[in-house]
Amino acid sequence: MFWKNHDPTALHKAQYMSAIFYHDNQQKQLAEQTRDEHQKTIKRKIATKILPADTFYVAEQYHQKYMLRQRPTLLKSLGLNDEELKKSRVAARLNGYVGGFGSLKSFEAEVDKLKLSEAQADLVREIIGKKRF
Repeated sequence: MFWKNHDPTALHKAQYMSAIFYHDNQQKQLAEQTRDEHQKTIKRKIATKILPADTFYVAEQYHQKYMLRQRPTLLKSLGLNDEELKKSRVAARLNGYVGGFGSLKSFEAEVDKLKLSEAQADLVREIIGKKRF
């Protein structure tokens, strides 16, 4: 899923680079294996870096759930403060959907688990529908 949901051949500065961070040799080997398999399916060289996990720096608040922040009605309806937004699994899932990552079918498959109101779910459906055209 990782390799198919972005352009791993794009070269970016460090702040926006594509990277996989690993914690042990097993994770490193899996990342390298999937990279090598994906490389066989594309022409351009993969630029995604595979690096050991080190110090993690949390992004500035305005970067947190950036795509969801572009939908203020939906964001406000969640009633989350900044710290809750950063840690919320539901906000993370919605951020992906409103950013164009995930189909209406996949949203419908998990909408009950997200425990959204019908109005919230309808808003997400509307956003996903617009992203597809």
